[in-house]
Amino acid sequence: MSGKNQQISKVTKEEALEFHRSGKPGKLEVSPIKQLATVRDLSLAYSPGVGFPCLEIEKDPDLAYEYTSKGNFVAVISNGTAVLGFGDIGALAGKPVMEGKSVLFKRFADIDSIDVEVETRDSDELINVVKNIGRTWGGINLEDIRGPECFYIEKKLQELLDIPVFHDDQHGTAIISLAAVINAAKVTGRKFSDMKMVVNGAGAAGISCYKMIRDYGLKPENCILCDQKGPIYKGRTDSMTELKEQFAVETSARTLTEALKGADLVLGLSVKGAFTQEMIKGMAPNPIVFAMANPEPEITPEEIFEVRPDAIIATGRSDYPNQVNNVMCFPFLFRGALDVRATQINQDMKMAAAEAIAKLAELAVPDEVLAAYPGRKLEFGRQYILPTPFDPRLIIEVASEVAKAAMKTGVARKKIDDIEKYKKALRSRLDPSVNAITLISESVKSNKKVCFAEGEEIESIKAAVMWRDGGHGKALLLGKRDRIDQVATENSINLSDIEIVNASEKKDDIEKYIDLLYSKLQRKGMLRSDCESLVKKDRDAFASLLLETKEVDSVICGVGRSYTNVISNVEKFSPIKKDSKLTGISILVHKNHMLFISDTANSELASSEELVQNAIQTAQFVTKMGIKPRVAFMSYSNFGSNVRKESERVANAVKILDKMKVDFEYEGEMLPSTALTKNGKDAYPFSRLTESANILIMPGLHSAAISSSLAESLGNCILIGPILSGFENSIQIVSPYAKARDIFNMALISGL
Repeated sequence: MSGKNQQISKVTKEEALEFHRSGKPGKLEVSPIKQLATVRDLSLAYSPGVGFPCLEIEKDPDLAYEYTSKGNFVAVISNGTAVLGFGDIGALAGKPVMEGKSVLFKRFADIDSIDVEVETRDSDELINVVKNIGRTWGGINLEDIRGPECFYIEKKLQELLDIPVFHDDQHGTAIISLAAVINAAKVTGRKFSDMKMVVNGAGAAGISCYKMIRDYGLKPENCILCDQKGPIYKGRTDSMTELKEQFAVETSARTLTEALKGADLVLGLSVKGAFTQEMIKGMAPNPIVFAMANPEPEITPEEIFEVRPDAIIATGRSDYPNQVNNVMCFPFLFRGALDVRATQINQDMKMAAAEAIAKLAELAVPDEVLAAYPGRKLEFGRQYILPTPFDPRLIIEVASEVAKAAMKTGVARKKIDDIEKYKKALRSRLDPSVNAITLISESVKSNKKVCFAEGEEIESIKAAVMWRDGGHGKALLLGKRDRIDQVATENSINLSDIEIVNASEKKDDIEKYIDLLYSKLQRKGMLRSDCESLVKKDRDAFASLLLETKEVDSVICGVGRSYTNVISNVEKFSPIKKDSKLTGISILVHKNHMLFISDTANSELASSEELVQNAIQTAQFVTKMGIKPRVAFMSYSNFGSNVRKESERVANAVKILDKMKVDFEYEGEMLPSTALTKNGKDAYPFSRLTESANILIMPGLHSAAISSSLAESLGNCILIGPILSGFENSIQIVSPYAKARDIFNMALISGL
């Protein structure tokens, strides 16, 4: 392996300073999560309404979790005595780091966080301050506090407070390191308990790593801790402390070089240059070298590979493989602890986090992660023993295992009865579209056979595998067998139990397909020879025939092809249901709110009757998801306020619905602001909508496309769809650039 796979652009001083001071200075702000638009809202949020939850909390302090933000809030607390590589620069100077840590809590685990800088170097004074304000939050992350004081401060606060207190500089690094060691042992075929380990660095992180890995199962006699004076051995008097005495072992080694002779594993938590090539050369075969000093490692991977090409290497840097990065741990550890209202983060919870991280590295990497690391081969092995910090599965796997460990060990005040449901909730914290897909998947019967029409495309192949592995039913790939096999082999994909079909291989049935297609198209100007050509060469035609003959339950197509061309082609072969029309339904997801936008799919402007049919079909779709539909017909006027031809067309649709006596709420014509806000109901009290609308019927294709795209671009929303309704058989078309997850989601939707 060469050293650096992907260099990250160097950050300049000027760029970093401008980043922090531009716009609103800093990296954090406080935003209200309740509406404060009226005088009544203010009366509820503050005086006099605020008094009622105060009195309830006075009676039962645990109700602070119900009436305040405590349950999702972590404080990042520091006195600035060990900031990054700068040392003791003071609390205020360390504030940018603490703000950054708080941002990471929010970005990776949706935990609200605030930084608290305490200007003292007196340990007891810091303890007293935190003790007196600590119960404000659901947890406390101690940060950048020097050793050995950090051990005393953390231990004392854990005794004084009934919330998790966690010094990430110690335990975060230890948890990630343990995960990496578990996998490195697996990759090299070692028995974990028999490995010989050396840890260089007797600071907070070094000692914590030593204890964590030893306690996981290494034999104590095989573990050596070193400081700047060398191995910490029994009988040593130079630079010894009461803390170091706890880790003194019987050994003849008196230098780091001697300690590393025949060692299987070395962890560096010290300084640049602490390891030499000669030291690494003396280690056991397939040495495991974690050079984790920041910003520069004890020895570079390039230097290691010059003398030990058989080494497995990890560093603290993002421009090398196997980055030991605490962000893979602390947000998710706290997420699990907060969700069960844990009183502490104990050793079992830390071990559970490490094991979850280790297991995740063995699984196939999702597309969104691969896209973030172009050029890297993220496949379990020497260069990939840890997942990447941006792996969206970390929050699901780590937090859930931590929560389970907390409940098992009796430190959880709240029980999670359904872990699978909890995992779905975790995923939706970072990906709001999950709620919509979950609703759909729960409404769809399993055991469906889905045809992925562009079967030679890698994303279609991955989607088929996801369908198979998820237990949803059978997957069929349409395409040339040799090409599909080639793509699968190149990407190490197992295609067992996935059917591959090509028209040329179905010689016994080919005449049946041609006759069937000819019967459908003979009065549309098509000769039988034309139909023969279509069956053999047009994937949309052949896929539609598989649907018609009930060989598959649904078809997903469109990957790598123009959407408009595909929909035009599919319409030739796939009939529309009686009393239906082709309707496009897009789901706009913002946080936990879903809005359904209905359009005319393939016609520029819809008639009043077509708008009515759009509303009926969209309401049916939403009802199948278990959601009560509330339909609003969109226009540029509110209830006749601007009477023109276009607004009348929409108003007439409402009048038609009035005569039909449908079983869902509807109203119109109206502006989006009227349909979606409380003010709209106040201004038009006669509106039949009991709450804000969740379905918007757009007057034309252009308005639907523009509004959906605009909302997605500007409103921090996720767009799912468009989903097609109206075909007699189940067909869905994805965008040309759809990823495997998008294709898979559309396959789920096709079952509704």
